[in-house]
Amino acid sequence: MSSILTNSSAMVALQTLKNINSNLAKTQSEISTGKQISSAKDNSAVWAISKVMEADVNGFTAISDSLSLGESTLAVARQASETVTDLLTQMKGKIVAAQEENVDRGKLQTDITALRDQISSVVGAAQFNGLNMVSGTDDVNILSSLDRSADGTVTAANITVARQDLGTAQGTFGSGSSLAANGTASAAAVANTANTAIVTVGNTWAADDTATLTVAGVEVSFTAAGAAVADIGDGLAGMINGLGLEGITATGNSDGTLTVSSTRGFEDVDIAVGEATAGDGDVLITTLNGTGSLTATSGSIDERAENVAFSTSASVNEGDSYKVTVGTSSYDYIAGKGETMEDVARGLKIAIDSAGDSDITTRVVQDTDTGQWSLKVDNDGASAAFAVSGNADGVASGGLFGLDSIDVTTDVGATSGLDNIETMINVAIDAAADFGSAAGRVETQNSFIGKLTDSLKAGIGSLVDADMEAASARLQALQVQQQLGTQALSIANQAPQNILALFR
Repeated sequence: MSSILTNSSAMVALQTLKNINSNLAKTQSEISTGKQISSAKDNSAVWAISKVMEADVNGFTAISDSLSLGESTLAVARQASETVTDLLTQMKGKIVAAQEENVDRGKLQTDITALRDQISSVVGAAQFNGLNMVSGTDDVNILSSLDRSADGTVTAANITVARQDLGTAQGTFGSGSSLAANGTASAAAVANTANTAIVTVGNTWAADDTATLTVAGVEVSFTAAGAAVADIGDGLAGMINGLGLEGITATGNSDGTLTVSSTRGFEDVDIAVGEATAGDGDVLITTLNGTGSLTATSGSIDERAENVAFSTSASVNEGDSYKVTVGTSSYDYIAGKGETMEDVARGLKIAIDSAGDSDITTRVVQDTDTGQWSLKVDNDGASAAFAVSGNADGVASGGLFGLDSIDVTTDVGATSGLDNIETMINVAIDAAADFGSAAGRVETQNSFIGKLTDSLKAGIGSLVDADMEAASARLQALQVQQQLGTQALSIANQAPQNILALFR
């Protein structure tokens, strides 16, 4: 049946042509925009994923800028630390030269002062965009990543870089909880009195019997002339004194004993006795003024110095403040971040040495068996009170604390300066090494972020970018389909015209 009201063929042809035109418009959009999915209506799920990834790409681009800024800041800090290390090394050369008395120490001190001022200048200028990594103790966080969890939560990750304070500030003693238990003084006073060993010469000595005495590794021998034991003690004493051993003297006593005395501040003195012949006489060490080991024939005279022994278990926190009192003077050191009891001991040593007291000398030592660090203090003057105390919550001393006080114009200053400059050089070396390590990590992270950003961009492209080869082929096919659809619609629209022939 034919109808002039309903043309089914034309409706089918029209719908087909509409679909072709729609597909053609979509293909043309892909070609013009380069995207297969350019809006949420194209594919809402994929479009949403791509937008999240695009947001991450923008974030990582900003992170890359942050890492580049961090690299530059650390490069300045590392260069400053290395420069300070070189200047301190030059200063050490001047201090070594000052150990010789036959030099112009005044001119050497002038050079040391100039180097010290240059170090202060370097530390003050070592900033990038207002951030100085060699001043202060607060950590610096460099934004390094955005971490997205499975539930969509995003958190920022940081690379934390510790500042390395190369300042010379004294610090501020804390008023917090007591830390007195972390340090123990070996005595209530430090004095200049000698420690001694008593050697007893007893029984009967025949002529030509020989007694030997070894002091600080040097052996002396005395041959008896007869039975008077006092002669033995006097003879050994004279021979020991004739050796000229530093800090060691001997005295023969009328009761047949021999007193060996040592004023060596930081060295135990080994002592041993013997007999070269098997007579009836005896030579025995009967008393030590100290805590050295003792047998009948050997022992050791303790060093004269007293010490502050620091805890092997207590931790050291930033601001922990320790004070050593010698006589009426007190010497403070306030620990910085990441320091140990070794740093506390060395800081207190520098504080004491900086006072320039010619009677007081110091050493820092570690017990090889227990690992315990101790500060030793020797006094060549009048007896002085000796104590240690501590409190938390202070303001840390600078890493080069004591640099301003190095003075090689005196023997004591030259000696202590040589020891203390080593501590400061190690501080500067550690700072440069830490900055170098952190810079390497930041550089590696920046490189990774760049590669990650490229991967994310590639992933977004694979989701939303159009396949241009396929789109080109599809465009050609759809253009042909459009022409055919138009022709088919034209033919379908001519069908009602055929009905007119029935009425002619």
